[in-house]
Order: sequence, then C-alpha cells, then structure tokens
Amino acid sequence: MSGALKGIRILDLSRVLAGPYCTMILGDLGAEVIKVEAPGGSDDTRSWGPPFKKDVSAYYMSINRNKKSITVNLKSSEGIKKIQELIKVSDVIIHNFKTGTMEKFGLSYEEVSALNPEIVYCSITGFGETGPYKDLAGYDFITQAMSGLMSITGDEDSGPQKLGVAITDILTGLYAVIGIQAALLERTISGQGQKIDMSLYDSAVSSLVNIGSGYLMSGEIPERLGNRHANIAPYQTFHTKDGEIVIAVGNNGQFKRLCSILEIPEISEEDRFSTNAKRVENREELTEVLQDAFYEKETSYWQSLCEKSGVPSGPIQTLDQMREDPQLKARDMFVTMEHPKAGKIDLIGSPLKLSRTPVEMKYHPPEVGEHEEEILHLIKKIKENTNDEL
Repeated sequence: MSGALKGIRILDLSRVLAGPYCTMILGDLGAEVIKVEAPGGSDDTRSWGPPFKKDVSAYYMSINRNKKSITVNLKSSEGIKKIQELIKVSDVIIHNFKTGTMEKFGLSYEEVSALNPEIVYCSITGFGETGPYKDLAGYDFITQAMSGLMSITGDEDSGPQKLGVAITDILTGLYAVIGIQAALLERTISGQGQKIDMSLYDSAVSSLVNIGSGYLMSGEIPERLGNRHANIAPYQTFHTKDGEIVIAVGNNGQFKRLCSILEIPEISEEDRFSTNAKRVENREELTEVLQDAFYEKETSYWQSLCEKSGVPSGPIQTLDQMREDPQLKARDMFVTMEHPKAGKIDLIGSPLKLSRTPVEMKYHPPEVGEHEEEILHLIKKIKENTNDEL
C-alpha cells in the first residue's frame, strides 16, 4: 500500500532536531522528502557524538530516515535557482534558519508563494518571527529554562532540571507536522498555501498544560515535586524491597484496591484519604504509610498484584530492559535498516499505526548529496514540464 502522504513533496531546508524530526515523520507517512544541505553537509548532527558507527552519527540517523539528499549553495545564484525550480513543484518547504535569513536568500514567504501559490511554508525558529525576541537564536535547553518547564522539573533538593531529551525540539517538530497537515487539508478547499510560524518557546509553554493553567487560575507558583503529581495522589514512585515501582492511582476505586493489595484496607476508609483532593492535601502522611508497606516485598511481586487488581503501575526500566520489552517488539518499535557506510543500523520505529496506509521504512538516513543525480534529473524533468516522482 502507498503511504498516506504519497504524492506530497517536502523541500526540507532544516537541520539539527525539530525540523528533521518533523520531516522524518512526514517521510514515514509516505511524503517525498528532499533534504537540502550545503556542499559538504551542513546538518550539525552529522558530527554529534559519540556514539558513531563507522563515523556515522547515531544522533543524525535517529531523525533522518525516509529522505533523499541534495547539496545546494544558497549563497550562490545557481543554488537559489535550483531551489526555485524545486519550489515550483513542491507542496511544502520547511526551514529553521534564524528570522530574516530566508529573506536574505530571496526565499521569503512572499517570494516563495509567488513562485508557487499553493505551497505550505513552515518556519521553525527559537522564538517565532514576531515579538521582541524574534532575532534571538533558539535552543531547546534555553527554551526549557525560559518557559518554566525546568522550574517544575526535579525535586526540592535537585534544583531545576531539564528533561532527558530535547523535548521542546520534539514538541515543535510534532506541532509542525500537525500544522503542515492541517494546511494541506485546508488547501484542498481553498487551493491556496499558507505560512506556518513555529516557535520552540511557544511549544515549550504549551507543554505546561495543567501546571500552567493551575498557575494562571490560582496565581500560585508551583513547586518541584520530583516524581509526584501536582493534582493526584498517590501518583508517584515508591521504593520496594529490591528497587522502585511507579503507582498511578487516578480514582477512589483504584486507591481502595491498592490499599487492599498492600494489606492496609483501613487506610482507604480514613477521612483524610477518602477523596483525591484530601489525599493531595495529606500527601506526606499518605506517602509515609504506603511507603512502609511497599518496602515489604519486591517490585515484581507488587507489579503482579497491581496488574491482577487493575491498579495502574509499572517498573522503571533502563534502556536495555526497554529494548527487550515484548510489547514494544510486538508493536514494531525497533527497525533495522541497511546503510551504505554504517552497515546494519537499528532505529526506533514509528508510533503511527495506520491500517490501510502503514508507515514504511523506504530509505536509510542519506549521506551528504547521496541523491544529487536523481534530484538533478527531477529538475530537468521540471523544465520539460513534467513532474516525475523520484
């Protein structure tokens, strides 16, 4: 079966994480993605490591499958002409240059849409193309800090912490996918493209959800709670006899069953723990009581009882344990591809499971300019008024 986005051509001028993550998802869904770099390669992640496999960066490979590569010197008139020819037959152009850079190339939205009024033009910057910060460079770490996300991550003693992955970049890439697909869908009605202005800072703030709205409604600045939940209890980690377990109780029924499993059923009948609001209010006392009980047995013992009783729980797995999880294997969340330089490479698969148009892993993460000849052939066909897919 063809991918859901078969027939959509993406001209990808982005690099590093947010943009390439977006275009990889679109490529997984069947879009034709042309990755554009400067001669010699200009995607910084090609050199980010270790780890490397035969000098190929694991970071780069994680976000660049299902793309074809061409090199273009955007500082030359010849390079701009090449991009302009591709713009004419592309559905989407995406970049993450600093605000004002595309204008210097003569590739502003106005200039691009004049060449192709139907094109969807997606800009990804640190702070967006409007506002007092529009000219500042944007980095995930910085926007995690400025958005308040770090201020609520960690515990009382750790100080503010960033997440273990560049979550702002990832969220921005996901939002960009949503925006691009929405614009393509709207285009089927209006026949017109439009510009999408994505900001890492905006995306970071959007991730605050209940914590953000809680502050806006109450005016109370939230504290760092570590692995505890701001609005639910018990919803945290507990130490067991041999490790830790995550417990995520969301209602009174689950709480009663948890207390029964722990052989302290009377706790669920106490007024101070009778509702979620009261459990949150008396979180410290509740945690102490539950923790004493969890210390009595091993993680696997509690996990088994929780599963049988319908109490949400889970072990804290390291990546090697996660890699062997039979659920993830059954869901095809790990894929192996052949790479011309690195040989066999293992990648994390796609979480998108479409019944009629499943995700396909067609192309390995490309080497710099690997598909130059094919793209040049496409440009030639364009000039001959045809529009062949690569």
